[in-house]
Amino acid sequence: MPQTIEVEIDAQGKVHPLRLGKPLPAGRALLTLLTPIANEESLLSESALAEDWLKPEEDEAWATLQPVSSPLPSYAETAGDG
Repeated sequence: MPQTIEVEIDAQGKVHPLRLGKPLPAGRALLTLLTPIANEESLLSESALAEDWLKPEEDEAWATLQPVSSPLPSYAETAGDG
């Protein structure tokens, strides 16, 4: 019967089972590599930072950097020019 176990692979490519409590049995296996999420730390901190980002004081602080109107026509204005 197939069994799924969690393993770690060291820098030399050796497989180390986690929480198995005994050596891996001899035989064949399929291995699925789980790649870490890019920038995982920044994704984890996003919700904490969002609390500050969504404060009215933040909008006021950045208001001078936001353009009032765009000098370029919008897509809707140019879509009819075909």
